[in-house]
Amino acid sequence: MSNIKNIPKRNNKLIKAVRGMLEHRATWLYLLLDEAEKRGIVTEDFAKAAVLRCGCFQGAQLTAQSGTKSLQGLKKTLFTLPARMVFEMKILACTGDRLDIDFHYCPLVAAWQAQGATDEQIAKLCDITMQGDSGIAKSFGCELELGETIAKGFDKCEIRFKRK
Repeated sequence: MSNIKNIPKRNNKLIKAVRGMLEHRATWLYLLLDEAEKRGIVTEDFAKAAVLRCGCFQGAQLTAQSGTKSLQGLKKTLFTLPARMVFEMKILACTGDRLDIDFHYCPLVAAWQAQGATDEQIAKLCDITMQGDSGIAKSFGCELELGETIAKGFDKCEIRFKRK
């Protein structure tokens, strides 16, 4: 029995459609890694490295788009109102050097649950995907601190970007 509770509060048609796209991509990740592991390939290291590269790529685009390395620019370009609605985010603090966000729903976790992933697999998948956020943080000259996560059975994901 799963300890993960990931129930959305918002479910309008548009939000469901966007979540569906995110879930589809999370399903790709799960199935790619599952097939690699079936073939005896240890996936965690290369998957983390690949997702970190993707985050750095995205972070470079976001810094160029915002024209700044301020975390207020990151909030404006990445954590937009639609994104906040999809992940049911709450912005707790935002300055040029700090951005604290709690996520109360994760469509990626929903996709992995739908594929029958175990709680342990979901926690590993979450660690892999959070490398993307670490890459974004790096592009902004910051570090990512990850507290509680939905993937580990908590009711929210605590995402903290902090200037070094």
